[in-house]
Amino acid sequence: MTSILFLCTGNSARSILAEALANHLGGGRLQAFSAGSFPKGEPHPMALLLLAERGITGDFRSKSWDEFAVPDTLPIDIVITVCDNAAGEVCPIFPGRAIKAHWGIPDPAAVEGEGQRAAFETAFDQMRERIAALLELDLAADAQSLQRALSAIGRFEGATYGATGATADR
Repeated sequence: MTSILFLCTGNSARSILAEALANHLGGGRLQAFSAGSFPKGEPHPMALLLLAERGITGDFRSKSWDEFAVPDTLPIDIVITVCDNAAGEVCPIFPGRAIKAHWGIPDPAAVEGEGQRAAFETAFDQMRERIAALLELDLAADAQSLQRALSAIGRFEGATYGATGATADR
């Protein structure tokens, strides 16, 4: 089983969605976790509502990445940051030898009011597409090939990258 950690700054929306989707769709191939460099303390209510409406349940909580950097913790095979560099977010850099990739997705929690639900649905759909692509990969491939493939997934339509505000299309 491959262990994967989805990192963001607040660990309240995108990384929670990624953790939930990876465990739900992974069929036992993945053991997914999420964390943040500055966790909000609880998942965003809209993230939890959307997951529940889609039949995805779990014990989701906002937590610090420190939980995964201590001795005797499950080793993490893959670390994927999901923050939005284009919006000026600073992505955490996780130490260690894990394979690392970036899947930038705009933060739905930054949207307030009427458009928030649509922003969460978009983030959910983009993350589901990326997780599905991840599950098509040979997770036992050599680290360099796997890292390239994971980075390519991060450039799917709707992905954000760099500091220019550009959006990548697949």
